[in-house]
Amino acid sequence: MSCDVAIKIQDLSKHYQIYEQPSDRLRQIFSRGRKKFHKDFCAVQDVSFEVARGEVVGIVGKNGSGKSTLLQMICGTLNPTTGTVEVKGRVAALLELGAGFNPEFTGRENVYLSAALYGLSRQEIDARYDEIVAFSEIGEFIDQPVKTYSSGMFVRLAFAVIAHVDADVLVIDEALSVGDAYFVQKCMRFLREFMRRGTLLFCSHDTEAVLHLCTKAILMNRGRLELLAEPKKVVEKYLAAFYSTENSAQREENNGSEAPSAVAIDLGEYRDARLSVINQSALRNDIELFRFDEQQSSFGQGGARIVDVQLLDSVGRPLSWAVGGEDVQLCIRCEIFVTLNRPIVGFQFRDRLGQIIFADNTYLSYCDAPITAVANSELVALFSFRMPLLPSGDYSISPAIADGTQETHVQHHWVHDACIVRVHASSVCLGLVGVPMRAISLAVSS
Repeated sequence: MSCDVAIKIQDLSKHYQIYEQPSDRLRQIFSRGRKKFHKDFCAVQDVSFEVARGEVVGIVGKNGSGKSTLLQMICGTLNPTTGTVEVKGRVAALLELGAGFNPEFTGRENVYLSAALYGLSRQEIDARYDEIVAFSEIGEFIDQPVKTYSSGMFVRLAFAVIAHVDADVLVIDEALSVGDAYFVQKCMRFLREFMRRGTLLFCSHDTEAVLHLCTKAILMNRGRLELLAEPKKVVEKYLAAFYSTENSAQREENNGSEAPSAVAIDLGEYRDARLSVINQSALRNDIELFRFDEQQSSFGQGGARIVDVQLLDSVGRPLSWAVGGEDVQLCIRCEIFVTLNRPIVGFQFRDRLGQIIFADNTYLSYCDAPITAVANSELVALFSFRMPLLPSGDYSISPAIADGTQETHVQHHWVHDACIVRVHASSVCLGLVGVPMRAISLAVSS
């Protein structure tokens, strides 16, 4: 295998024998092959592909298409019926929930067991143990049996282990779908950093994740590799097959919804004519804002500190809920410890994949007449805008304060995922955001 190839799959197949009743297994043994008492089921059939070092490959396909079976054979937790798997380097995997953990062992014991299976010595595990526990954020539960853990705690601990074993190849199978919003954002930051040096292979029904994370993608269909190509082509073919077979009812419903393709930069004074109707229906874009969490990870020189982030209505009243399409203000409060001659306060609004949906800062508004924030004062930044129409899901706001210019500045405090924003309902079914329409018309001519 070439030194540039991290994974090489050649003619890989996995067959199962399906028996209608347990006694048929005995009959099969005593028949010595003269008669067949089972049906053959092929989960994976003649799959071949290579993954280069440093690539990010997504695997998509309908349920039962063989995705998980393929990943298990790559990781070595399942033996193939025929074919070969070659993997160069250390492989760490996050497969089905709880895989690799002994439910009777405590979290601490499972950390040592799991890390040892990845090839770490006792001394290496000792040196990384505190970092693993801190990353998992399960606190005192680390000494409880993992059979008492919730699904989210399972994922936290399992991901924390694979994040600290110096893997060359990471394999992930839909496991992050059960994590909470804060932890998913932390995992996405780790994965984006890992993608700079390692090889990532993951299975997902989330086509947005495949499009924005992967360098190439694989479409599995009934156990066979149907397409290996750039993510856009694979996702298009997968969606065409998905909507044409299993989701026709949902497709008809979605045909009446828009698929906006861009963020509206300046909405002006107009309002979407449909907004009053939508806001009285179950499709109202209800947006929940969670409190500022000062314990989230952060970095900076420490000359200033962000102490609060709030969403306000148009007259300055704090909001715990907002509605997409309405005017809001984002308020960022900062304590100043040293004099900042050209303070810049900004924020990023990210989706659960860590993609920046929109962002802004105060630099352009004050570059010609900068204000000075003296030591022991408070600096408040207000951003007034119309809340975009957002698809359902979790988002996060990451604020920051710096001193200098857009190009050259000192970062004093940047807080990752300081606030979680949860969209509970939406009329937006496609795209990253919805754009309010000035008008929509439909005409029939003979």
